[in-house]
Amino acid sequence: MTADLFETTLFQYRDKTIFNKARDLAFDYMDTIHQAAPEQERLVFPPPESLSGLEVFDEPFPETCGDTDAILDLLHTHGSPATVAQTGGRYFGFVNGSAFPVALAAKWLADVWDQNAAMNATSPIAAKLEQVCETWLKDLFGLPETTAAGFVSGTSAATFSGLAAARNQTLSNMGWDIRKKGLFNAPRPRIILGDQAHSTVFKALSLIGFGMDDLERVPCDSQGRMRTDRLPEIDETCIVIAQAGNVNTGAFDPLEEICSLAGDAWVHVDGAFGLWAAGSPDYAPLVRGMEKADSWSVDAHKTLNTPYDCGIILCRHPGALVSALQNSGDYIIYGDQRDPMLYTPEMSRRARGIDLWATMKFLGQSGIRALVNRLCANAKAMGQKLKDQGFTLHNEVVFNQVLVACSDETTTRSMLARLQEDGTCWCGGSVWEGKTAIRVSVCSWATTEEDIERSVRAFAEARDKAVAGQ
Repeated sequence: MTADLFETTLFQYRDKTIFNKARDLAFDYMDTIHQAAPEQERLVFPPPESLSGLEVFDEPFPETCGDTDAILDLLHTHGSPATVAQTGGRYFGFVNGSAFPVALAAKWLADVWDQNAAMNATSPIAAKLEQVCETWLKDLFGLPETTAAGFVSGTSAATFSGLAAARNQTLSNMGWDIRKKGLFNAPRPRIILGDQAHSTVFKALSLIGFGMDDLERVPCDSQGRMRTDRLPEIDETCIVIAQAGNVNTGAFDPLEEICSLAGDAWVHVDGAFGLWAAGSPDYAPLVRGMEKADSWSVDAHKTLNTPYDCGIILCRHPGALVSALQNSGDYIIYGDQRDPMLYTPEMSRRARGIDLWATMKFLGQSGIRALVNRLCANAKAMGQKLKDQGFTLHNEVVFNQVLVACSDETTTRSMLARLQEDGTCWCGGSVWEGKTAIRVSVCSWATTEEDIERSVRAFAEARDKAVAGQ
């Protein structure tokens, strides 16, 4: 094929056969999750035989060009069975959402467009839809009109971006120009955060030059909420990091009180999945006062159920965000329209704002409200049914997280292993107050009452086997 490689490639674009094949294989995969009878459906986590099938990919780097049909067949035959069925209704592991069909279809179309979303000059449509999403997000979250949005891979990158802007602005408050003088020998801003801050926050702080000894950690209550009565004195030399949605309990820091006590300090809100509470009047009180913060990080691929990867950094001070992240070069063509790369660490990146726009356009405000309410109602139902089965709940189910355990740690660990092996549903383990627990994250629009019932039965059966030593 090498001799006519490019002629054959051009023919494939014109002929469409390879794309039709990919479509048919994708539909076949969807059917095993959303339409199959219970005895035919895909397990939530792949069984050992499917995982062992991945060994087929271990081969020397081929010398010659491959057959396109064979490549797709290999992926579907051995790759599809080794996937995690997180687009279904019984994946409760990490805080991973599903994907609405319209968002997935928009992503397919955007993948064919293959746009570089760096600048308006590289993709006017990507830049335009990001601008629209920025406006809609400000409206949904009730954020200041000056707020700018950057569309990144996830909350890890969003938190990094927000804290980089916070660092630069705070150092400027202290009389230090980091862009000119760098970080070495700079005065040290004070970093104030809760003991239950997410691990990505600590990673982001490390990336922007702060060590563990720089942190002032505030004790949290029994649900993981920062205790405002234990906050230290705060001034403009401080960066305060609050949390909207504890990854274990779902609890929210008292954002309004924290923002009020912070005064002139920069406040960043890590709201990976919890910021979407603002979309429902029933849950908006959880994030009351968040609009007083300076920056916010959130994922759309969690609660909003866009495809991966889709994180967002929001910052009320566009100049600070641009100053921390802006790239420059003689070849870079900034125009009079919004250039997305000004607000992200990346330059070249996929146009993730397209599937975000499709999701928000499809749902509208009423749909987002219904989605948030559905996820939270399912979590509360799951928690209550597990409690009725004799499991211990470690949290007040205030949003979409359920933290559960058996009567003792040994049984909890054994039960979790059996639950994961069974494959009816999938949950991950965690540690809460020094003890093993099971974290149930209800994030998929596809979760039904039947999914909850089946999952609770699977929990009970796994526990019974653990107790019986089976």
